[in-house]
Amino acid sequence: MALQFSLAHLTVLTCSPVDMIRIAHRTGYDYVSLRLTAVTPTEHVFALQDDPAMMAEVKALLKDTGVRVLDIELARMPPEVEPEAYAAVLDAAAELGAQHILAQLPDPDRARATARFARLCDMARPLDLSIGLEYPSWTETPNLQAAADVVRAAGRPNAGIVVDTLHFDRSRDSLDALRALPREWFRFAQVCDAPAEIPDTVEGLIHTARDERFVPGEGGLDIRQILDALPAVPYSLEIPNNEQVQALGHEAWARRCIEGARRYLGNLAA
Repeated sequence: MALQFSLAHLTVLTCSPVDMIRIAHRTGYDYVSLRLTAVTPTEHVFALQDDPAMMAEVKALLKDTGVRVLDIELARMPPEVEPEAYAAVLDAAAELGAQHILAQLPDPDRARATARFARLCDMARPLDLSIGLEYPSWTETPNLQAAADVVRAAGRPNAGIVVDTLHFDRSRDSLDALRALPREWFRFAQVCDAPAEIPDTVEGLIHTARDERFVPGEGGLDIRQILDALPAVPYSLEIPNNEQVQALGHEAWARRCIEGARRYLGNLAA
């Protein structure tokens, strides 16, 4: 199976969806992974679900370029947020032809988080969307085991886990544990490299995750072993690096990311 890549919004966060699709088309990505909700209070978001004009432009551009939407993020459900808050995002994802929704559960009440995750899956299923649970190490769902417990308890056919190579490393997850999980839970992965040393503070973990990821092969993560433990899936290149974006610009950085990933991961396509 030939490798397939998606340009993740966090890699070029200040780009509009229109600019992202154009960049993805020019630099050889198969997909884009669009962020329609803000994660931080200062983050600018391009909420297509609330912008019919931009939605129409994006849909026309997808048709013209052949670029597809892999996933939409982010359905993040801390204690104060119910899954119904993302109804419009799910509808927008379906309208764009997306395949997956990325979710996070930063909620200390595991029973409540699991019930909400199951409800989100139920909302997404009639729209032919899967829900992939991401587990940043600093959240209350901090590792592969915790994510697997949620997905197993939810018991929904469109539920799964999204392995991010950074979070897998920072959570000190086990390759054997990853190999033991149902293959159908894994529909795409997020790929980057990073410094080998794991920060010892939450602030340090978040800084790397949002501002200092590296092109595959340029850091200290064992990316190949992680991806070898997964089925053949598309790879969303989520590689935010403020210094590189400022130096190169969005398009040159996106091109460097995919060219580096192809060089480093090319043997996985055999």
